[in-house]
Formats: sequence, structure tokens, C-alpha cells
Amino acid sequence: MALGLFLGHRASIAPSLRTIVLAVGRLRPPFADDVQHYQKLLARHTRLELIELRDEEKVEGRIPERAYLCLLDSRGTDFDSMEFSRFMEERRQSGQDLCFVVGGPRGLDLDQCDLKLSLGAMTLPHQLARVVLLEQIYRAHKILAGEPYHY
Repeated sequence: MALGLFLGHRASIAPSLRTIVLAVGRLRPPFADDVQHYQKLLARHTRLELIELRDEEKVEGRIPERAYLCLLDSRGTDFDSMEFSRFMEERRQSGQDLCFVVGGPRGLDLDQCDLKLSLGAMTLPHQLARVVLLEQIYRAHKILAGEPYHY
């Protein structure tokens, strides 16, 4: 059952919700093409901002004020696609911007985050983690819109 139907209506995350992906390290081919692909797909669902930082830059200074902060961490909370779409809908309902932080090759630990999010127990290269994260954000939006999401 689609989440929109589960909620009793066709939910959709409004484009006014800002979704920020703050990532340490430079994106390189072939991952850059995949990120660009999901960036285009997500344009009708959310205001997506992709921010890259060099390894030596401080992440804390680039996190938007009052944003709900999710740090990608293999030891964090894991969701299935339906649970993640419900999480995204809760964020939309709160009106709070959503900021995902992807650490670089050496990882990252932030004490002040709202959620540590796992994409799975296996460690992913940080560039691939960005692609997987964007795909799951897109999938969540499709679920919330009551559209097919399995290909």
C-alpha cells in the first residue's frame, strides 16, 4: 500500500522543503553522473542543495541553522523504504529543512545530530553513499506521491 493511501490522502513533500546533502570529499565519475541524474529527478519534489567540502573544512560551520540534521553512519538507525518515506513526511510536516551529512573517506562523527542514519551495515565508499542516499530520497518522494517506485 502506498504511504499516501496509508495516510488517507496522496501525500507529497512540497518543493518548499529544502533538502541539503552536505558531503566531505569531491565527487568523481562515474558517481557524478548518477548524482546529477537524481538531482534532476528530485527537482519537482524538493529544493535539493548539494554542498561539497574539502577534507580539511569544518562541517559544523556549513550546517544550516534549525535544520534537522542526519549523519550517515553505518551504526545508525536503518529504515526500510516505507519507514524512510514516513520519516520524510514527518520532516515535511515539521516545516524544518533536512540536512544529510556524508563523511569523507575517514568518516565523520558529529555529537550534535538529530539522527544517525544507516544505509546498511556494510561500509560504502562515501561517493556511492551519496548516490544511494539520493536514490532513497527520490524513492521516498515517489512513495509519498502514491506513484510506483519499484522498477
